[in-house]
Amino acid sequence: MIQDRPYFFCGIGGSGMLPLALIVQATGATVEGSDRALDQGRTAPKFEFLRARGITLFAQDGSGVTRPDQIIVATAAVEDTVPDVIAARRVGATLLSRAELLAELFNAAARSVGVAGTSGKSTTTGMIGWILHRAGLDPTVMNGAVMKNFVTDEVPFASALVGQGDLFVSEVDESDGSIARYWPRVAVINNISEDHKTMDELRTLFRDFALKAQTVVLNLDNDETARLAAALPRERQLTWSFEDPSADLYADDIAPAPDGIAFRLAEQASGTTLPVRLKVPGRHNVANALAAIAAVRALEVPLADAVAAIEGYEGVKRRLEVVGSRGGITVIDDFAHNPDKIAATLETLHAFPGRLLVMFQPHGFGPLRLMRREFVRGFVEGLAADDVLIMPEPVYFGGTTIREVTSEDIAADIRAGGRVAEAFPDRPACGDRLAALARPGDRIVIMGARDDTLSVFAAEVLERVGG
Repeated sequence: MIQDRPYFFCGIGGSGMLPLALIVQATGATVEGSDRALDQGRTAPKFEFLRARGITLFAQDGSGVTRPDQIIVATAAVEDTVPDVIAARRVGATLLSRAELLAELFNAAARSVGVAGTSGKSTTTGMIGWILHRAGLDPTVMNGAVMKNFVTDEVPFASALVGQGDLFVSEVDESDGSIARYWPRVAVINNISEDHKTMDELRTLFRDFALKAQTVVLNLDNDETARLAAALPRERQLTWSFEDPSADLYADDIAPAPDGIAFRLAEQASGTTLPVRLKVPGRHNVANALAAIAAVRALEVPLADAVAAIEGYEGVKRRLEVVGSRGGITVIDDFAHNPDKIAATLETLHAFPGRLLVMFQPHGFGPLRLMRREFVRGFVEGLAADDVLIMPEPVYFGGTTIREVTSEDIAADIRAGGRVAEAFPDRPACGDRLAALARPGDRIVIMGARDDTLSVFAAEVLERVGG
């Protein structure tokens, strides 16, 4: 990257943009930015944090883009009609995508770990970062979520860790095809399932990603990643499984608890067996832990050190995060937004008693259209008979979109499948309905992505119930 030119992040408050901006600033470059949420008065603490870090913020009206020496970094969500982009073209500034800049930093690292897969990327990235940090390897970590282990009073939005070592750990995204830009030393592929692209497209993207790596960490319990493992040289793989004892890392004796999960870990190469107790609940987090331990083993972190570190892992924000309890009603904030993540959340919560009142805010009309059948099947199979699903319309903060499939369409299909589902025009109406339905013993789950105000909404719901 070019350190003597200023970087202007269009959409700087985004989950993938904020940590990247902090990492770029740490190289010595000047960082500025704009965000639609700032203009709309949303998530003020995040922007106060950025200002406190010395980052100048502008309205997203083109006023911050005035010079040809600026490098304008934009997310995939930023459209050509956004004033900052128009201004960049008018003044002759360089336009760069978020993925292009991140890949440049990632590929320049002597040792890089790319974490890919349909689900579990943020948690696995956080686990790897924490283990490497505890091992004294001083990694740089680029995450799409706030990592609780690194949160301090001075850094409340710790979605990035800036290290001085030669290690760079990052989520990589297949949804926009940008995974093709990364050349990892260690490639982690947790799972592959249809999300934003067709399965044929995904197979090509993940195969090409794996072929670039020296070591590929693969999940033998997912059909697609197991198929990929069968097509790659065995000596370049580290595999893990709950089901196949021949995997390099194998977990059994899994014992769920409300505040975590325990299991026995066996490493085939060393013949070592160790007990592990995670602070984060759910079988999906055992899967994430196996992937993380395999990744750091590829970097020669001792197994016992990896286990000791991961047992202190606190999780990332909005992953089954308990907001609080009042009057016997618990409110949980969760990032689940695609069928796999939703299934993992529902499975984890149903391991313990209590009706679920789920408010699922879709993260766009496009995903509803693309994955309508998968969303419906996931909720019909994942909800219990007495659970209630409540849906507002998908989150929308501007831009163009085709509203072909609505939340009511999804709710109607779920009702036809024998589960209780209701759709409302907006989130306040959903809050009213949750407050009216809630009774002692219930767990209210606020579920969705790409909207920081969901956490605010979850806290507001908690205040309304159990009084």
